[in-house]
Amino acid sequence: MDHATDVLQDVAPQLRALRRRRGLTLEGAAQRAGLSPAHLSRLETGNRQPSLPMLLSLSRIYGTTVSELLGETPPERDPIVRAGRSEPVEADGWIYRQAGGAGRAMQCLRVHIPFATSTDIVRVHPGEEWIHVLEGRVRLALGDAVHVLDPGDSAHYDSLTPHRVGAATQAGAELLFVHTLIQSPAAELCLGNGTPHSR
Repeated sequence: MDHATDVLQDVAPQLRALRRRRGLTLEGAAQRAGLSPAHLSRLETGNRQPSLPMLLSLSRIYGTTVSELLGETPPERDPIVRAGRSEPVEADGWIYRQAGGAGRAMQCLRVHIPFATSTDIVRVHPGEEWIHVLEGRVRLALGDAVHVLDPGDSAHYDSLTPHRVGAATQAGAELLFVHTLIQSPAAELCLGNGTPHSR
């Protein structure tokens, strides 16, 4: 516990240095992070310990990662993802294959999605999403607007906008999907709705 407290204390001067390096005032950074200037000031002086969501928000604003804020040195990662090493995982008809490395700020997947139904769940959560259609047609609902995407079409949107993704063709559709959430297992993705299991 003492070590964790020491690590969080070490974050305080780093937060101030990163804000200044980005040329942001205390008020400007606090507004972007949804904090009061007084609260951010206490974080920067070590008088208040940041929560993980606060660290995530501030790291994005300052163009860094939570790991770097905490002074962690990430292990060397293999940048190549080989097709044969990606085991498909299924959840509620959605089939996921990892298309990016683990432990990154973005999660990249190749996904087969089933034909859209009226029971498809509308999702709302922090982050951004990007989809690119490889095969079939995709119906993307963003707020009140509905878009049909053909192979080669892409969409990039703020995932705080209520959204729903489904195939517009009976055989389903294949797409590339990238999102900027905290790393999470397939069960926590905004695709599908069931418990994931290996195929």
